[in-house]
Amino acid sequence: MSNVQSIERAFKLLDVLSEYPEGIQITRLSEKVGLSKSTVHRLLATLINLNYVYKDMESEKYKLSYRIISLSRNLINNIDIIPVAKPFLEALSEEVNETIHLCIEDMGEVMYVDKIESNQTIRMFSRVGSRAPMYCTGVGKVLLSGKKPEDYQRIAESIEFVRKTPNTILNKEQLEQVVGAIREKGYGLDDIENEEGIRCIAAPIFDSQGKVIASFSISGPTTRMTMERVNNELVSKVKDTSMKISRQLGYSK
Repeated sequence: MSNVQSIERAFKLLDVLSEYPEGIQITRLSEKVGLSKSTVHRLLATLINLNYVYKDMESEKYKLSYRIISLSRNLINNIDIIPVAKPFLEALSEEVNETIHLCIEDMGEVMYVDKIESNQTIRMFSRVGSRAPMYCTGVGKVLLSGKKPEDYQRIAESIEFVRKTPNTILNKEQLEQVVGAIREKGYGLDDIENEEGIRCIAAPIFDSQGKVIASFSISGPTTRMTMERVNNELVSKVKDTSMKISRQLGYSK
């Protein structure tokens, strides 16, 4: 079935606007979506009337309105894993004093559904509702490790590998090797693969059937998240927290 063009274009605008929380002017927005200014103006007028977008009259920039938040909040609030996992992730964050992310897979990407911020001076700029690739994030690779072979292959085939750092995985063969190791070890790393200077360790969350339904990570700068600390302290902590949350969901092993 073909897409309805106007709806497709409107969602393209919303996607681009989400990347510019401070707003974007119509000329730049038109360039980003590859549409004429007149077409973009018509689409924006409709989105403004529906209260999904507003125009800052002083800067003449267009921004997403808070109505978008109500949509995402209603969706995220229906994800049962959040209230179950939260007390355990809060305890983990307090123990290690680093940022904790809770993630699920959505349409072949990682979606951040909860975040517990540390009180360290260097903080992560991720936010709830944002998305990331699966191949270069610890949480993403952990989610891939729990996929059925056919689902894994479908996602892997759709990945456009982009080098984000010198450590980024760049092909399916390397990804499959790493994901296989995660299945054996029970945890995964983002070893400075998605963002320079940031290392993460991630672990799965299982449901009562033993299916990986979410993943979580401890993230921080490599100055604090050294491999020595990862191996000597954090591996055991994420695996312990993984089991505690999973057992609350009926998992037994």
